[in-house]
Amino acid sequence: MNKLPINRLIYRVICTLSVLMVIYLVIDLKISGTLNYKLIIAFALFVILIIWGIWDCTRQYSVVKRQEEELKMYQLYIHPLEELVKEIRIKQHEFDNHTNAILNMHLTIDNYDELVEAQSAYVTSVVKSGERKYLPLLSISDKVLAGFLYSKLVTAPKNVKTELYIHSMEIISPVSESHLIEIIGTLVDNAYEACDEKYRHINICLDSQNDHLMFEIQNEYPCLKLDELGKFFDPGYSTKARDGSRGYGLYQTRKLVERFGGELTIGSVEIDGENYISFKVVI
Repeated sequence: MNKLPINRLIYRVICTLSVLMVIYLVIDLKISGTLNYKLIIAFALFVILIIWGIWDCTRQYSVVKRQEEELKMYQLYIHPLEELVKEIRIKQHEFDNHTNAILNMHLTIDNYDELVEAQSAYVTSVVKSGERKYLPLLSISDKVLAGFLYSKLVTAPKNVKTELYIHSMEIISPVSESHLIEIIGTLVDNAYEACDEKYRHINICLDSQNDHLMFEIQNEYPCLKLDELGKFFDPGYSTKARDGSRGYGLYQTRKLVERFGGELTIGSVEIDGENYISFKVVI
């Protein structure tokens, strides 16, 4: 805790000594017309230390800045996750009612086949209602990412159907949470913006392997040729606006992913007879 203040004190002492040396060298030069080379060498060493101090302060500032960004991300997206927890607790009573309804069906249906059919239909209707589709987010290790994804899912356009698939609860990545949010946020926003009344299905897949995050988002879209898909990463390219005001999100995102040694790819997949554009990040 005391390291930073001591470093600052030493740095200030060195700066003060360097200034005094310059003053002395100037006065000595005017009086004697000669220079003290030993003093000049010492001054040069002090200058090197000053440069190192400036670099060290800049580095520490970057660390503090990054920690502040992480804290802001935590404060911003942990709240949606808390709302999800509250929502699940509220609906726990409803789940209890569903369970009681299934358990007591035998009181009104005495035929075994009819009972099995009725219970199956009831369970299917509860599952399709989507009440439990966000539950896996509560279990993943990265709570900031969980809160962010939940905030995106609950604010998605009403006409869009989003399926969430989580294949690993332990989400590990060497990249900071703020950069992960920036990358994933751009891909999610881009997918929702591409939806319309005809193409309105999105699949989100989250996984983690070999200490790297694997994120894939697929949005229903017309089939495109390979060279057309490649244009999505061109600066200024957009399927929406053609005035140059858009089309830099994917370009910047790919650059950011590559900066951290990751990979962002685009492809086309067919699911249940429908074509989807797939963006996949490994970072």
